Formats: sequence, structure tokens, C-alpha cells
Amino acid sequence: MRNRILFILSIILTIVMLISACTPKTTPEATEATGYPSAMEQPVVNSETGYPAGTIIRIATDATFPPFEMVDEASKELTGFDVDLMKAIAENAGFQYEFVNLPFDPMLAGVAECQYDMAIAAITITDERKAQFLFSDPYIDAGQIIIVKGDDNSITSKSDLSGKTIGAQLGTTGEIEAQAIEGITYKPYDTYDLAFLDLANGQIDAVIADYPTALGFIAQNPEKLKTVGEKFTNESYGIAICKDRSDLLEKINPALQAVKNAGVIEDLAAKYLAGQ
Repeated sequence: MRNRILFILSIILTIVMLISACTPKTTPEATEATGYPSAMEQPVVNSETGYPAGTIIRIATDATFPPFEMVDEASKELTGFDVDLMKAIAENAGFQYEFVNLPFDPMLAGVAECQYDMAIAAITITDERKAQFLFSDPYIDAGQIIIVKGDDNSITSKSDLSGKTIGAQLGTTGEIEAQAIEGITYKPYDTYDLAFLDLANGQIDAVIADYPTALGFIAQNPEKLKTVGEKFTNESYGIAICKDRSDLLEKINPALQAVKNAGVIEDLAAKYLAGQ
């Protein structure tokens, strides 16, 4: 009888061990890989925002595009049209965020690879970029414009650029447009501030840039730089979003529309663009 009891107990112990071995375990690596609490941890979800509590949205930017994004020399904080707009959108949508400042090309690549949740940096909406990531609704009209030295009267339109040396920032729509012009020498720059510095110093003949971006740099050097001709492309800026984050797009667009309706865009234009 005793042997029989021991035999039964051994069978029960074996079954318990098998069940334990087959039960999925939540590992720290799995949680860290997603950036969110694992399903086994049953995260607390904010009923108003729809995001897990403590979720931080990573927003990439390139703070070399005044007046849209730049670093305040005194406070060392990010500031500008886009930065203020993004803060207003985040407040309306109810999510926490952090900005990541990096060059324009790696910024776009990072959003395309979903290293960052979204990016705002005077990003022109194009069909090519739509294939890489999602876009919010447009928030400002922007077209390409030619910028020359203040005392240069030899260039008055796009047709005068043949035989000239033209600068633009790598990865921008300005670069695409510059490279499409026949008979020019194209000079790429890591940032627009370097391109405009060379232009002011006579190292190149012209720069092609988004109109609002051009206004920001001209405002810093009103006697040295000027625009010529009309905007020769029809473009708009949008917020780029990781293609896997359609949930964010569903939050961003209503929030963007809400801040538009509240007059935030007009206020920011008056603050950063008026008189330029």
C-alpha cells in the first residue's frame, strides 16, 4: 500500500514539473525590446489617452532649421515653430514625449526604421517619403525658393542658375530640386546654416531651400541675403510618423486640427515668421 502511495505521488510531482516547464515566462529582454510592459504584466492604460501609463513618445528633429527648430543659445533648449507646435499637439493628444536632436538624413532614416515614433523638422510631404513612413495632415504651406546675396542682381529666377554653383542641405527637397537643374554645379551641405554662411561669404552663388526656412535665415542676415523670383514648387510640411504607429496618426491628426482651430498656427506664424 505504501509503495502504491509513493508511486502516485511521484506521478503527481512529474505532472506538476511538466506544467511548470511549459508555462511561458516573461523575460526582461522581451519587455525591453518593445519598450512597453509585457502582456503578462497587464499594464495600466490611461482611459483618456489610450496609451499605457508611463509611455514616452520619441520625437526626432534636426534643430538647424530656424525659425522652425533651433537651439536657444542661452537656455540650450530646443525652440522654434515646430517645437512649440509639437508641444501643443502633445498636450491636446495627452501623451508624454521627449525630443531627440540629430541630423536630417539620419532623422528620416530613423523614423523609417521606427527607431523614433515620429519626427517634426520642416519635413516636406512627398510621394517618396510617403512610401517610408506615415504623414500627418499638412500644417503649413512651403515651396522651394532661391536665395542669393543681397547685392547680387545677376540671378532673378530659376532660369538664371545655369553655370552657377548652388547649395542645399543633404536629404532635403531643396537638394532634389537643385540636382534637377541642368548646367549647375551642385554643392551639398550637412546643414543649411553652413550653406547660407558660404552664400553670405561668396563661396557659392545661390541656395535652394523651403520658403519658410529661407525666411528664418534671411531674418538673421537681412542685409546679406534675399530671395529672388517666386516659389517654384507646391509643397507642405507634415509630421512624419513610424509606419507601424497608425495609432499615433489617429491621435495626431485630431490634435493638429484642434490646435489649428484654436489659432495656434496663426500665433506661431506671428511669433516666428511675421515681418520676415
